[in-house]
Amino acid sequence: MAADEGSSLADAVKRPSSELSSRVGSAIVLIAVALFTAYQGGWTFALFWLAAGIAMMVEWTNMTRVEPRWPVQIVLGLGLTGQTVLLLKEADFAIGVAASLMPLVLGGLLARGTQGKLWAITGFAYGAIIVLVPPIVRAHPNLGLVGLLWMFAVVWATDIAAYFTGRKFGGPKLWARVSPKKTWSGFLGGLAAGALGGFLVAWGAQRLGWIHPFSLRNTVILSMIASVASQLGDLGESALKRHCDVKDSSHLIPGHGGVMDRLDGFWAVSLILGAVLLIIRLAA
Repeated sequence: MAADEGSSLADAVKRPSSELSSRVGSAIVLIAVALFTAYQGGWTFALFWLAAGIAMMVEWTNMTRVEPRWPVQIVLGLGLTGQTVLLLKEADFAIGVAASLMPLVLGGLLARGTQGKLWAITGFAYGAIIVLVPPIVRAHPNLGLVGLLWMFAVVWATDIAAYFTGRKFGGPKLWARVSPKKTWSGFLGGLAAGALGGFLVAWGAQRLGWIHPFSLRNTVILSMIASVASQLGDLGESALKRHCDVKDSSHLIPGHGGVMDRLDGFWAVSLILGAVLLIIRLAA
């Protein structure tokens, strides 16, 4: 009996260490792939985010139990693929909007029940943000690779610092009903790190002459806004998982769960930046 208790205790001690190792290893691989494809740009980069967007749509419709599952996912996946093709072919904006409506309507018609139709439509919209915004930022003349690196730096720094700061200092919960592990100390640590990460990317790019001089103070403010958005995106996904009574969006990424679990914060920042770019385009 004592031997069994000792073995159980050892397993309990090893489990968090093993989970952290898997989390770090997966993060290193994903960061390397994201940076490589970002540097390459073009089709390579767009296809990487298409795969991520389709995975997120599949996870979304799986969690929300949309039926019939496969037909809806195939229609929505084809719609997201069409968005990528039109974007790379530099199709007219109106054509892109019209092409988005087709899978939305068809997916909504296929899905059963009012809630199922709503989940199918929002699943497509959720995936479309991650499929379209990163390639648009990468190709933007005033943002380009630096804008994308800024997004990466803010989100990654926020995520890492919030995780370790929260574990180190603990304290009052940020929103216990939605995410019991998240604390205010983690939120503030993530906010500070996100602001610093965004500042360093902009400062470094300015020093290297990659971008024209601009207000670094405003960069810090924007980085803080993006950091808050990133953490709200994380909380939003936690709320969805709690609503659907699941622990992870899937088990695709060791130590992280699913693609939604890994990109929830980046998705929120993409949503804000995409909305700003859309407003600028419509106002031009």
